[in-house]
Amino acid sequence: MELKNAKLAIIGLGYVGLPLAVEFGKHRNVIGFDINTKRISELEAGNDFTLEVSSEELLASGGLKFSSVVEDLTEANFYIVTVPTPIDENNAPDLTPLRKASSMLAAVIKQGDVVVYESTVYPGATEEVCIPIIEKESGLRFNVDFYAGYSPERINPGDKVNTLTKIKKITSGSTPEISILIDELYRSIILAGTHKASSIKVAEAAKVIENTQRDLNIAIINEFAKIFNILGIDTQEVLDAAGTKWNFLPFKPGLVGGHCISVDPYYLTYKAKEVGYQPEVILAGRRINDGMGQYTATQLVKAVAKRKIHIDEARVLVLGFTFKGDCPDVRNTKIIDMVDELKSFNMNVDVYDHWADPKEVKHEYNLSLISELVDGIYDAIVLAVDHSDYKSWGEQKIRKLGKKNHVLYDVKYVLPIGASDIRL
Repeated sequence: MELKNAKLAIIGLGYVGLPLAVEFGKHRNVIGFDINTKRISELEAGNDFTLEVSSEELLASGGLKFSSVVEDLTEANFYIVTVPTPIDENNAPDLTPLRKASSMLAAVIKQGDVVVYESTVYPGATEEVCIPIIEKESGLRFNVDFYAGYSPERINPGDKVNTLTKIKKITSGSTPEISILIDELYRSIILAGTHKASSIKVAEAAKVIENTQRDLNIAIINEFAKIFNILGIDTQEVLDAAGTKWNFLPFKPGLVGGHCISVDPYYLTYKAKEVGYQPEVILAGRRINDGMGQYTATQLVKAVAKRKIHIDEARVLVLGFTFKGDCPDVRNTKIIDMVDELKSFNMNVDVYDHWADPKEVKHEYNLSLISELVDGIYDAIVLAVDHSDYKSWGEQKIRKLGKKNHVLYDVKYVLPIGASDIRL
């Protein structure tokens, strides 16, 4: 296949797939496919609930058409799969969306077609899980009748600076020729350039360690914060001082949620165990980060008690519920761990976040967000997410929400040093 003959279909139009479809749609005809018919209708109307793509950008992508009809995929010969790869209740990889997407493609794939996966997986998953499904159900032979590649997504939800075309892209293919074709395709839209990995497994491994490394860096800072809290030292002041050295990494403590950093390490540890290696450092970091929701709640309860405020039935306001600032994504948010822990102390907890979809929060977490804020009624206020709005409000406006005697807990370092009563 020559690049000029590539007819694209993007499978899955979430935070990863939609920006990719829109960018490719500026240069060639693209089918943006999703099984969610409501999602398709919204996109056709120019609305993206993820806020990753504006209405203007959607309309400017002239070559992009949306569909939820599987038969429409037969028009394509180059498929890019961007479906979610979550974990189950046992922290094991849940490849159900990936398996279903592969099975669906098996029904439409033709001689000479190419399938590229972008979903985060453990090393080997593409060739050990996905390709066999396509082979078995289509009757086609891998690297004879059809080909594959892997190019891990690097989308950072809510980031309007480091966008798709400005982030270097890793590419790989199942044969040297297909590897070149896939690399050329991505280079046609990625301004930052590409890095062609030697194999699909190398590309898969590179992706899964990116977020694992970040997870561990945050874990050690979270552990530092726990120690400094006991010692009565402000963590931010320590980080600012240490940060004057050129090679000190600028990480901050916090609640590690979302669909990447808190999930990807489990994909690597799963594969490690499968081949007989028991990972230690990675899982230790996960334990620290997974426990931060309960830790922050306990810190707040202690601060409330020191103020002689009755813990039982104290009214708490949690500002923010999404997994990160200026982003509507609530998947795997760790704020819920804090909220549940506070409720276990019989506290009354209100959660406010205008970025989050109340219906989604109710459905996923059985939690009702409040829609309005009332001054002077809270015994404690928690700045749980660093939305830009909260930064612009400042200490005075935020404290007005509390009673005369209240505790202000700045989990995300939204306010300057000394502006809050406690910080993580």
